Amino acid sequence: MDHESRSRTRDRREVAVDRLVLVSNRLPFRAERRGNAVTLTRSPGGLVSAIEPVLHERGGVWIGWPGIGREELEAAGGLSLPRAKGVRYEAVPLTAHEVSLYYAGFSNRTLWPLFHYFVGRTAIDASTWRVYDAINQRFAETAAPFARAGELVWVQDYQLLRTPHHLRQLVPGARIASFLHIPFPATDVFRVLPWSRDLLRGMLAADVVGFQVDSYADHFLTSAARLLGCETDRNARLVRFEGRTVTVVANPISIDADLVASLAQATGPRTRNAARVRDILGVDRLDYTKGVHERLLAVERLLERWPEYRGRIVFTQLLVPSRERVAEYSQLKREIDETVGRINGRFSQAGWTPIRYLVRSLPPEELVPLYRAADVALVTPLRDGMNLVAKEYVMAQATLSGVLVLSEMAGAAEELQEAVVVNPFDVDAVAEGLHRALSMHEHERRSRMSALRDRVRTHDVHAWLRGFLASADGAAGREASQESPVDQVRRSLAPWLAARPATVLFLDYDGTLTPIVDRPEDADLSARTRAVLLRAARNPALEVVIVSGRALEDVRERVGVPGITYVGDHGFQIDGPGLSLHHEGLERYRDALDRTVVELEGLGVPGSQIKRKPATISYHVRHVAVDDRDDAEQAAVRIMRRYRLRVTRGKRVVEARPPVDWHKGQAVLYVLMHRYGADWPARVRALYIGDDVTDEDAFASLRGIGRSIRVGAGATPGPTNAEYRLPDPADVVQLVRWLAAGGFGGTRS
Repeated sequence: MDHESRSRTRDRREVAVDRLVLVSNRLPFRAERRGNAVTLTRSPGGLVSAIEPVLHERGGVWIGWPGIGREELEAAGGLSLPRAKGVRYEAVPLTAHEVSLYYAGFSNRTLWPLFHYFVGRTAIDASTWRVYDAINQRFAETAAPFARAGELVWVQDYQLLRTPHHLRQLVPGARIASFLHIPFPATDVFRVLPWSRDLLRGMLAADVVGFQVDSYADHFLTSAARLLGCETDRNARLVRFEGRTVTVVANPISIDADLVASLAQATGPRTRNAARVRDILGVDRLDYTKGVHERLLAVERLLERWPEYRGRIVFTQLLVPSRERVAEYSQLKREIDETVGRINGRFSQAGWTPIRYLVRSLPPEELVPLYRAADVALVTPLRDGMNLVAKEYVMAQATLSGVLVLSEMAGAAEELQEAVVVNPFDVDAVAEGLHRALSMHEHERRSRMSALRDRVRTHDVHAWLRGFLASADGAAGREASQESPVDQVRRSLAPWLAARPATVLFLDYDGTLTPIVDRPEDADLSARTRAVLLRAARNPALEVVIVSGRALEDVRERVGVPGITYVGDHGFQIDGPGLSLHHEGLERYRDALDRTVVELEGLGVPGSQIKRKPATISYHVRHVAVDDRDDAEQAAVRIMRRYRLRVTRGKRVVEARPPVDWHKGQAVLYVLMHRYGADWPARVRALYIGDDVTDEDAFASLRGIGRSIRVGAGATPGPTNAEYRLPDPADVVQLVRWLAAGGFGGTRS
């Protein structure tokens, strides 16, 4: 080992001080059932080859699916995981049905094509989304015990974009990092997905989010700003989200450069034949993003335009089988098979066939000699997060004689600029790139390859790890100085509010102005909060409206602030200065509501509470035995639906309302239009703060014309239409105090 290699080895030992908890879709081996036993084989792929050596060096935990359904594991008597020094493996069991929906479904039929810009191949299916989110939660639950120990949890790739969110729920103080190995698309492509905002929230629950190259990180920052309204610092690559500062980094993954170089050196010099046939090599997993079919057409075009290469080149395409049971992948392989056969049939001569086609997976000991022997590597994916084949080929070129032809759509192209960079969709351009590579002068070949090898060696997998972990440590160090959730919301709202002379502030009661309590009758407004509301009511640039599911008189009595507008019964009753509404649905469905109450009382569930308001019924199960809550809720839902009432589930409560198109959102718009006219958006700002599912109607009604804040810790379950979040009622009071002081500017005209 030379001095340079010894120095690099010493550097790696110096940074290998912290254990890692690695969370990925797969463990670094695949389990297969053979009879009554389960065997394990090492998994191929860039993630495993890049990370597993590092984990073994540092020590830690690898969490993932073993690659076999739970049913087969149980039939074979379970799974015995291997043991390695300093490394522990934790399997996340998945049934075959879960795999089909979470992995084959949402991950690979939805996220994979969309993130690679194949929008037409993207499947939009709510059932696969629900399973994807549930499986992400299961991964988080497996990682939670290690996160509590303070170890860094590093979540890998597109299959687990929601895992940081669920882990943050379980362990609020966890150290979480996330890295996306595939491209992150431009916002206008990403927003095609109905759950794009949920995925963003999942990723932003990490302390640091890593991407392969700058353009992917920039797309993510744009999406956070445009889709979630986050404040972003593009220069520093910071996102402020739910009171936390998230670091965004571009850190391209790499290979174990020394390992590939040593395997190439062990191969020995290549023996050239007298005919001097030039070897072109392609190595890809079977996938439509890899551009294998287009590449074959480029080889065909080369032979058409430059006939002198006939008999003088051989293109070897090594195709690693993948997802062969998926219909579209089987169809792709048939197309490749047919194209190979057609080209060989068209150009083959005695003793020479232009395309050598291999469908298999090779271990590094057999693959690296292919790299070393190839005069040209043809790496032309239609879209790729990075592409480690390009880097492996470079490090295998010990004699500096090869040329890399590389797609500009691969993340690697941003690093490996000395390659012959081509557009993979342009068959003529790829053919011209091949011609240039094959005819390149030796001095240029050696110069380009020398520069490429230098860069890959300098930025190897160990440098990737050091760089990413340094970013994670920096993100953790920033926590002490970050601003509060209220400061973040206030800074974002201030310029928006200042653009109008007045603001209408809508406030829910339970869970927003007061904490959620076991007995709703105990939810009293504190004197401090009432004083803040009184001050807000006296500000001429601020109108306060209380919106509650409680009966109108109940919420008016509890708040006790005169001269403001009160909205009760989820909007069915409104009363304020110059404004009054008693919705006609109250009388039309009075009998159905009364009969529902009688039947709910007849259930006789111990601990349940029934609250009858003029327009609604609330069936509370907070004090019902835990094992009986679900049954009690289901029984209540059946009764309510029998009388054709509108049913809504909240926090340990089921509510029934008249089945009319009226809710908190409609009531909010009613107040705004009757108070300020149809052109109210041009005259005032509307801000709604609430905490429950019933407030989502108001969030949705104001989306695009107002602003909304959902109250609850960042772990508040489920998606929301609100633009912002605040952790608890104390933060709401702090924000209202700022609004009451009028710091955002403007006075009512």
